[in-house]
Amino acid sequence: MKFIDEAKIKVKGGDGGAGVAAFRREKFIPKGGPAGGDGGAGGSVYGIASNRLNTLLTFRFTRIHEAKRGEQGGGKDKNGQSGEDLIVEFPVGTLVYDDDTNLLLADLNHVGERVLLAKGGDGGLGNLRFKSSTNRTPRQFTYGELGEIRELRLELKVLADVGLVGLPNSGKSTLISKISSARPKIADYPFTTLSPNLGVLSRKKNEYQMIIADIPGLIEGAADGTGLGIHFLKHVQRTRLLLHLVDISTFCSLNSLNKRVKKSKEDIIGIVNSIVYEMEKFDPTLKTKPRWIVLNKIDLLLDSEIRFFVTLLKDVLQLPIYQISCFSEEGLNDLISELEYWFGSFFLEKKNTISDVRFK
Repeated sequence: MKFIDEAKIKVKGGDGGAGVAAFRREKFIPKGGPAGGDGGAGGSVYGIASNRLNTLLTFRFTRIHEAKRGEQGGGKDKNGQSGEDLIVEFPVGTLVYDDDTNLLLADLNHVGERVLLAKGGDGGLGNLRFKSSTNRTPRQFTYGELGEIRELRLELKVLADVGLVGLPNSGKSTLISKISSARPKIADYPFTTLSPNLGVLSRKKNEYQMIIADIPGLIEGAADGTGLGIHFLKHVQRTRLLLHLVDISTFCSLNSLNKRVKKSKEDIIGIVNSIVYEMEKFDPTLKTKPRWIVLNKIDLLLDSEIRFFVTLLKDVLQLPIYQISCFSEEGLNDLISELEYWFGSFFLEKKNTISDVRFK
């Protein structure tokens, strides 16, 4: 299924039914008086967060969502039936904006969370309502109110426990395919991932499920729209932990004699921090989010070279550093064990909120 994280829709509350002017006409009851009933109220449109969806694709094809209108009142004091409310399901993590005012109406980040999107119109009044001691045969009635109409802009930010970030071809898609059942596109050229991929890491006999998001590769200038730009940076904002994948083979270059030479300390740190700079430029709070450095493709370097780079990065970054090879699967079990320990440390406390979020 194509991942769609932005859409625009129109919602309309149902119109209220009109009241009526009617009079009793029964045998042996002269001057029966007014008997016009009220119109029914129009249905309202509600939005609700559901775990049955994980993309806004359906809203690209169904843009107008309208609740039922109320029925007109009838004679013999009969009121019209109210229109049925319309419930529109959104994926968990959807932000709903009023497109005209850019006002945030709701942030649906919990399963079952509900918001009123468009109120239905009230029903009109029948002439029975206008009866008084001085007006015994009123002929007044009112029409129902129109339902509220709103143009909405939807924006989906995926809810994931772990987010994979890194430069193109750093191995994010391969990693998520190794530790979960997700099967993203994998190729030996940049930007094979054009939309976020979600995987589920289940452990300990399904006691919990860890949601992992593979964010498309970021490049220099992403926060300004370069490459895939800020279109997917927003998905990093709701992850609890960032796994920053780095292709360790880029720390070396070939000289004119076709020999591998280590890059300078400044170049190596620049490669790692290029992603951090773009995230911080997009949202300064992302710099404070927990982040682990995962050095991938260690099968391409000598052990002595790996030790040198790990020592250098630890001294400068002061962050947890893990070494893996998605090709040979070296170090994957250690990384998974660390993720399990990290996730389990707060799982029981967050169980009611985390366990409800599921992506199929």
